[in-house]
Amino acid sequence: GKRYRRQDEIGTPFCVTVDFESLNDMAATVRERDSMKQERIKMEDIRDYLEEKLEN
Repeated sequence: GKRYRRQDEIGTPFCVTVDFESLNDMAATVRERDSMKQERIKMEDIRDYLEEKLEN
């Protein structure tokens, strides 16, 4: 919604969303600005995931 649009406007390449489901599955939603693709990533893997995406 509004938060994603704001991040798109300022050029944030990825948004990480922690929600109520995150408390159960210990994962967050990572959204790519350019493709709008969203994936659930385990919290312990988010740093590696983003580093890999930013290198490419």
